[in-house]
Amino acid sequence: MPDQPKILVVDDLKANRMAMRHLLAGLDIQLHEAASGNEALMATLDHDYALILLDVQMAGMDGFEVAELLRGEARTRAVPIIFVTAALTEELDSLKGCEVGAVDYITKPVNETILLAKVRSFLELYRTRRELESALARLDEKNATLQAEIAERTRAEEAARFQATHDALTGLPNRLLLFDRLETAIERSRRNQRNFALGYLDLDGFKQVNDGLGHAARDALLVEAARRLRSGIRASDTVARLGGDEFAVIFDNVADVAAAETLGGQLWERLTGPMTLPDAQATAEIGASLGLALYPLHGTTADEIMGQADAALYAVKRAGKGGYKLRESGG
Repeated sequence: MPDQPKILVVDDLKANRMAMRHLLAGLDIQLHEAASGNEALMATLDHDYALILLDVQMAGMDGFEVAELLRGEARTRAVPIIFVTAALTEELDSLKGCEVGAVDYITKPVNETILLAKVRSFLELYRTRRELESALARLDEKNATLQAEIAERTRAEEAARFQATHDALTGLPNRLLLFDRLETAIERSRRNQRNFALGYLDLDGFKQVNDGLGHAARDALLVEAARRLRSGIRASDTVARLGGDEFAVIFDNVADVAAAETLGGQLWERLTGPMTLPDAQATAEIGASLGLALYPLHGTTADEIMGQADAALYAVKRAGKGGYKLRESGG
């Protein structure tokens, strides 16, 4: 039976092997025999043994040499070895056996009761170890499954979180995430006593593209505008799509009014001029209107700073669109 533990009896005398076979006949095991040390080593290449009963005195390679070679191999290092030794050399053989890795010894002539007691003890240890290995393997499998499920759930949660906080068309942060980052910018700027700027902008000519070239061109225009905005800001800045052709930008750590106007102007320039829309097979001539507000000069709360940036944008539009403007103090 494949589930039966295997025991290897190694003895160069056939009579001794037959006697051992007879003594172990009542056990639920697979009994293998080897007539020499070389045969024993060959057998361990093909089988995993629960126990090896190894005769000490053999012609050619003796039991000590066999044990040393078995202990030198990773796959047989843990297999328990019981030396079978003559009574006259018992003390010497047992000491040497311990040195080469034997776990126990039995003297000749073999006492059946002692032999069976020791063999049963090692078989029980073997079965316990196999059950533990099997349980650990099942646990590892369950852990791997659990880790895969956790990873999948994490990916799903991250995807859901991203969808909830980002614009589906452009991949930019949406209004919800912008407001969160605006609150963070206010807290960080308050703590570090520094400025930041908020810009509101929309695209001039967007309605004409939508009406004249259709939805595909409109979407392509928004994607291209988002790409230009994203590539025109610093790593610490945030650009978001508020909806339609409206965008917002948080310029982090701005030194003063002049720096805010410089950053705003550079970003505004990226949005002016023709935009090639390959998905729509068209080119659109657009511009942009941008209004800027500086924290804390124009407001100290999210609502205040957003209101001032929106007012600055409205002032640009009222003046004829196609430009950028910083909110005037007290305006």
